Formats: sequence, C-alpha cells, structure tokens
Amino acid sequence: MSKQTTKEPIPKFKTEAQERAYWETHDSTVHVDWTKAQKVKLPNLKPTTKTISLRLPQHLLDSIKVAANARDVPYQSLIKVWLQEKLHSH
Repeated sequence: MSKQTTKEPIPKFKTEAQERAYWETHDSTVHVDWTKAQKVKLPNLKPTTKTISLRLPQHLLDSIKVAANARDVPYQSLIKVWLQEKLHSH
C-alpha cells in the first residue's frame, strides 16, 4: 500500500510576477498530485503579446512589404515569423 501524503495548499499571490518567482524556485509536486492530472484543451488561448516600436530604414520596410505581399501575408506577421525562425536557427 502506498502512503497518502497531504499536499500543501498553493499560496495566494498578489501579482503574476510573485507567482512566477515562486514557481521558478519551488517544486509543484509539494502542492499537486500530478498522477491525478488530466489533459485539457485550450483552443482559444492566445499568447501574450507586447507592442513595440521599431524604426527601420524605409528601403528595408519597403522590401519587407514586397516580400509579405508576394506571400499574401501582413508584413508585421512576416517579420514575426522571420524573427522566430532566426531565434530557432541558433
């Protein structure tokens, strides 16, 4: 027979930053019995985005827009794809 252990309650956090800091330094198995976990689907979950301002030379922006138009995608979306690809190539 396996011994049932009592799990500690998850602390209450005032901010997302506090919660993030806590989970970066604590093991969740102290609080959660992962053997009872079930898979869930979150079809409407969208990644958090942050708006930035980026200054580009006009000729570079024009070239990006031409490339985006050739692919029939918005130029800002193409920039995001290229940035992601570059990060994964290193």
